[in-house]
Amino acid sequence: MSTIMILIVIPFVLASLFPCFQAQTLPSRFANQGQWQLLHPSIGISPMHMQLLHNDKVIMFDRTDFGHSYLPLSNGRCRMDPFDIALKLDCSAHSALYDVATNTLRPLMIQTDTWCSSGAVLPNGTLIQTGGYNDGERNIRMFTPCFDETCDWVEFPRLLSQRRWYATNQILPDARVIVVGGRRQFNYEFLPKTANPNSYPSSVPLNFLQRTSDTSENNLYPFVHLLPDGNLFIFANTKSVLFDYKLNSVIKEFPPIPGEDPRNYPSSGSSVLLPLDENLVPLQAEVVVCGGAPRGSFESALRGSFMQALASCGRLRLTHPNPNWVMENMPMPRAMGDMLLLPNGDVVIINGVGAGTAGWEHGREPVLTPLIFRPSETVNRFSIMAPASRPRLYHSSAVLLKDGRVLVGGSNPHVFYNFTGVEYPTDLSLEAFSPPYLAPEFNPVRPTIRYVTNNNVLGFRTFCYVTFSVSDFGSASDVSIRILAPSFTTHSFGQNQRMVVLKLRGVTYLGGEAYYATVVGPSTAEIAPPGYYILFVVHKGVPSSGWWVQVM
Repeated sequence: MSTIMILIVIPFVLASLFPCFQAQTLPSRFANQGQWQLLHPSIGISPMHMQLLHNDKVIMFDRTDFGHSYLPLSNGRCRMDPFDIALKLDCSAHSALYDVATNTLRPLMIQTDTWCSSGAVLPNGTLIQTGGYNDGERNIRMFTPCFDETCDWVEFPRLLSQRRWYATNQILPDARVIVVGGRRQFNYEFLPKTANPNSYPSSVPLNFLQRTSDTSENNLYPFVHLLPDGNLFIFANTKSVLFDYKLNSVIKEFPPIPGEDPRNYPSSGSSVLLPLDENLVPLQAEVVVCGGAPRGSFESALRGSFMQALASCGRLRLTHPNPNWVMENMPMPRAMGDMLLLPNGDVVIINGVGAGTAGWEHGREPVLTPLIFRPSETVNRFSIMAPASRPRLYHSSAVLLKDGRVLVGGSNPHVFYNFTGVEYPTDLSLEAFSPPYLAPEFNPVRPTIRYVTNNNVLGFRTFCYVTFSVSDFGSASDVSIRILAPSFTTHSFGQNQRMVVLKLRGVTYLGGEAYYATVVGPSTAEIAPPGYYILFVVHKGVPSSGWWVQVM
């Protein structure tokens, strides 16, 4: 057996024999640059899609036509699919449920192809997952979290009105999900469907997507954010609009992002809606778009020439009477990076490449160092973190966990699983990045949540009391209470991630190291759509571990 094969086989064998494989920590200056941990050398699949669920398990999946995965289905199950491109009979899993607390995995059965699909979590905690490729392109799948080993995917064939491949989902204030775009789909539709098939709404044209399409289709996975006024911010290619989905009307066209370089797939920049702070009057809404690949990168990569990725970030304050992009540069260029909101309001930018673009074999120069972007700072907003040891290129993903770590997995820039004879082999490992705020030296100022009133239900405009303890308390001005909706992350965009800083009415001392904060639930469903959120207490910039609450 060759040395390369031994290096590949050993991690898989370790993962098979020791499902609770102990994390290996890489040395770093933790408090300044964070820290990496290897959680599993192989989970058997290369997750291009991830979603944290409210039972603290992460559902992840790749695509069914990669061929055999390295995670067998349980109980002798096999998937039979006469339409599958790779295998008609497949006894391996292409989806897994990762238990954060125990660092273990359970294989799940997914029937049709989920390649480049989209998702959102409904108010009851069910993940509704849409589209994909081939026989999965018009299917809906649902996964309802459970606290035993019984839950699995349930699939509903051909309920989508159009093929949804590279579409984006956004949860709405009325608990529906809007599914926007997809490859050659210049339209949108709503979910869930009603029980009466005759009342299924057809798709609604969205001319903005057609206007922003080009030969490279740089408006796939459009960046969609729900704004506090109930309208949608939609960014595609280089342009963006304020869109009223109820009236199917563009309210406002924003200026193109400077530089005229595309930011959506396959250029694959990323975007976040910065935290909505209910303590500010009037409420501000600001979007950030970072990275991507210059115009022509995809065609250039097809010829074997890999253009340098973009280093620029643009900020657009959407609530300003005359919004204009404010540009700045990251310390290094990056395409296919994931932007995730952190509990303290900072943004981590992680994964990706410094040259090339998304697509099979089209990325080069992996960027191993995450960045922390601090939008509230006036200078030195970017900090370079400790480098990872594993490249995370095309089809990698990342999600924030309740304990404040960032879970990272995936990377498969090949048509099938490929571990040999390629520059960047398929990666089946799972890692966690711990941002600097988790360093032990911050423990004295780190709060610990003890109790949330109202049975962990956060009502609109209702008072809530959050009891917490901290050993080295500063003052009430050092405290903020935030809720965060976890993202459905795929292809460099965290769909539906959202943070709201709750209105703080005061902090009361209870004795010893105990305090309680009086906060007010979100003002409207437009600010915080109904559903499960992670509540964090942040003290002196250091967050607690999170606490699940349900906004309703």
